[in-house]
Amino acid sequence: MDLVAFIVGVVVLVVGLAISIALHEIGHLVPAKRFGVRVGQYMVGFGPTLWSRRRGETEYGVKAIPLGGYISMAGMYPPSPAARGAADGSGAPGRAGGGFFATMVQDARAANDETLDSADDNRVFYRLPVYKRVIIMLGGPLMNLVFALVLMTLVLSGIGVQTVTSTVASVSACVPAQAAQECQAGDPPSPAAAAGIQPGDVIVSVDGQDVADFAEAATLIQAAPGQSVPIVVDRDGQSVSLTVTPDTVTRQIVDENGQTVDSEVGVIGVTGTVDYVRQPIWSAPVAVAENVGAVAGLVVQLPVKVYETAATLVTGEQRDPNGLRSIVGAGAIAGEVAATDAPVVNRVAVILSLLAALNISLFVFNLIPLLPLDGGHIAVALWGGIRSWWARVRGKAQPAPVDATKLAPLTFVVVIALVVMGGILIIADLVNPISLFG
Repeated sequence: MDLVAFIVGVVVLVVGLAISIALHEIGHLVPAKRFGVRVGQYMVGFGPTLWSRRRGETEYGVKAIPLGGYISMAGMYPPSPAARGAADGSGAPGRAGGGFFATMVQDARAANDETLDSADDNRVFYRLPVYKRVIIMLGGPLMNLVFALVLMTLVLSGIGVQTVTSTVASVSACVPAQAAQECQAGDPPSPAAAAGIQPGDVIVSVDGQDVADFAEAATLIQAAPGQSVPIVVDRDGQSVSLTVTPDTVTRQIVDENGQTVDSEVGVIGVTGTVDYVRQPIWSAPVAVAENVGAVAGLVVQLPVKVYETAATLVTGEQRDPNGLRSIVGAGAIAGEVAATDAPVVNRVAVILSLLAALNISLFVFNLIPLLPLDGGHIAVALWGGIRSWWARVRGKAQPAPVDATKLAPLTFVVVIALVVMGGILIIADLVNPISLFG
């Protein structure tokens, strides 16, 4: 394996991930500022700060570990009882009670209170209308979805899909006595050679049916063993009509019941030219939608999939190639792809597809309705909206804003679960990795 190329592939994926995170946070930042929320920080990464610069009221920066990011918005939650007591002069302590989880709630409230500014109390997140809070929190995942769509468009409609086209690459001179042998004197000419098919011919139709690629032509030829089949080819811009009689060979095929059976099929002795065929512009949205559905299916089964992955660490069984991977596994695959002997365009297409898949995963995963994920904040905002609507319906006074700091214990459990699952996947990708090339 080319070590330099492997490292380049890993670096490209890490940079692509950092860009994905930066775009995700921009998806939060832009609407937050547009709606007047005070944003203290915009950071890409975690850990020590590598670079930062303050512009206006916001500090923009990059941190050392590019595995996440955040923006710091004022007043993500309503002020704590203690802060409200200090503000209205009641002196209410607002204690959360005793115990570990109660202290956790109190700490969450204190951290939130630090973002509040009584002199600028209207520029806080929790005071926004429900739809604006949803737009802000949905902006991050949507940016990942849009980025995935751009990447898939580049792959499918820009580079294209590697396809065996209807252009003839080569024509067998004869039908050898045995498939593994070279042509010998006296061997009969292949059906394609006998019919006059030449390399460079573009197959236009077979048996009166237009064909778009080699696979369609091959299907029609295989269905007519020993029969005379009219073929129209384009040769240097001229339409040429030919007749070919496919030889009959026995091959294993998969029938309509999914069973492998022996079947007699027709062959004529030609190979198609492999080329990149650009797909229609709507192919990317279709591919992204299918990928979103597949990732959503994995997320629904997340605990089971993580358990199965953990079990492979004990049993040593081969992992599901379509299963879960950590960023370590994704980086290793990018490195493997970059280090192959395939043409550069092939490698670029695969890495772009991998980045698109990562962004789709970020989109789906962040919509899980649990704090601290974006979906959790959206759920809190919607619940607050439902409570306000119900109060209006009943003619009651508007309820106080939803105090999501009370969910700090559940948030803590979710964070621990995410750390544990991430750790299992990282260890599995190091000890029992999934490889594209076996």
